[in-house]
Amino acid sequence: MSTNTERIPPEAPPIRIALLEPYDTGSHGAWLRGYARFSRHRVIPLTLKGQFWKWRMHGGAVTLARMYRERFLHGPQPDVLLATDMLDVTTFLALTRDLTHGLPVALYMHENQLTYPPRPGEKRDLHYGFINYASMLASDRILFNSRYHLEAWFEELPRLLKHFPDYNELHTVGELRARSRVLPLGLDLDALDAYRVARGPGPLLILWNHRWEYDKAPEVFFEALYALQAKGVPFHVALLGERFVRVPPAFEEVRQRLGERVVQFGYVESFAEYARWLWRADVVVSTAIQDFFGAAVVEAMYCDTVPILPNRLAYPQFIPEGWREVCLYEDLDGLMERLERAARDVPWCRSLSFREAVAPYAWSRLAPEYDAVFAALAQGRQDAGRAYDPAPSRGP
Repeated sequence: MSTNTERIPPEAPPIRIALLEPYDTGSHGAWLRGYARFSRHRVIPLTLKGQFWKWRMHGGAVTLARMYRERFLHGPQPDVLLATDMLDVTTFLALTRDLTHGLPVALYMHENQLTYPPRPGEKRDLHYGFINYASMLASDRILFNSRYHLEAWFEELPRLLKHFPDYNELHTVGELRARSRVLPLGLDLDALDAYRVARGPGPLLILWNHRWEYDKAPEVFFEALYALQAKGVPFHVALLGERFVRVPPAFEEVRQRLGERVVQFGYVESFAEYARWLWRADVVVSTAIQDFFGAAVVEAMYCDTVPILPNRLAYPQFIPEGWREVCLYEDLDGLMERLERAARDVPWCRSLSFREAVAPYAWSRLAPEYDAVFAALAQGRQDAGRAYDPAPSRGP
C-alpha cells in the first residue's frame, strides 16, 4: 500500500475540510464517517442519500451547491474541498464560485464510470465517464483507492477522448496523471476486534459478504458450490451483503439447491452481527468482475478468513507474494480446486492468517496519511495555488 506522505510539517495546525458526497451509502458512507472520526482535521460532511446514481451524477452538484451556500455563506470557509467521483465537480464549482473560487479541490475516486462494467445487455453511456474526466480537470489533487484503479482509468481515458471528432485534448491525460496518487481506502478494522468469537466445530464455512449485484458475478460462485455439493464435499455457506431492487435470480436458486448448507441468507443490519460472521467464517470468496478496492475482502481477511480471489482487479495487492498460488485463481476450475482443498483440510485452513497483510488499511494507520495530503493541499493554496509536489505515489 501507499507509504508516500505529503511534505507538510507534522505540527501544522488542523484545517477544515468540506467533504462532498452525493451518494452516501455502503462503502462510500463508511469511508466518509470513518475519516471524519479518525482525522485530526475538522471534516464537515455534506451528503445526499445513496440512491438513483445517474441522477446523483447529474443533479447532486446542484443540491450540494445549495447546501454548501446554506452552510458556509455566513460562516468561515473550509480550507479544502474533498469531493468523491459521484459529484460533477465542475457544476458544483460554477454554482458556488463566489465562495469557492480560491479553494483547492481533492477528488477521491471510489470507482469510475469509464471502466465500471455495464449491466448485461446495456451499453455504456460515455457521458458519465466524461463527468469523471471533467471533474478531474477541475481538481487539484486526484486520489485513487488502489494502484489497479489508477492504472485502469488512465489506460482507458485516451480511448474515451479519441472517441470524439476533434479537440480531444489528449495532452490532459499526462497532466491529470501528474496530479494523481494512490490513497487507499481506510476502514475501521479495529472495531471488528470487539466481536471476535471462536470458530465452532463443523465443516468449512464459506463467506460471501459482497453486494448482491451483477458485477460481483454470484452465479460463478454458486456454480463452484454446486460442483462441491455434487462431489459430496462438506461445507456451509453464509450469504451476507447488501441487497437492492434488482436481486440476481441466482440467489433464490442457491437457497433451494443448497438447503441446510446455507446457514445465513441476507444482509445483517447490525455491525456486531456482521463482525461475528466474519470471525466465524473460514474462507472468503470473490468472483467479482469489478472491484476497484475490495473493502469486504479486507474486512474478512482481518478477521482471519482465508481469501480465495480471482487473480485480477485490485485483489493481488492484498496477498503476500508467497501465498498467491494458494489464494488467487485464474478460472472456475481454479476456484473449485482451492475451495475443495480448504474443505477437505479444515484444520490447515484454520491455521492460516492474513490479518497482518491488510492491517495497514485500518483508519488508525491511514488517517495520518490522509491528513497530510489535505494539509499539504491547503498549504499549497496559501503558497502558490496548485504548487504541490506532483510526484506519483509508490502505492500498490
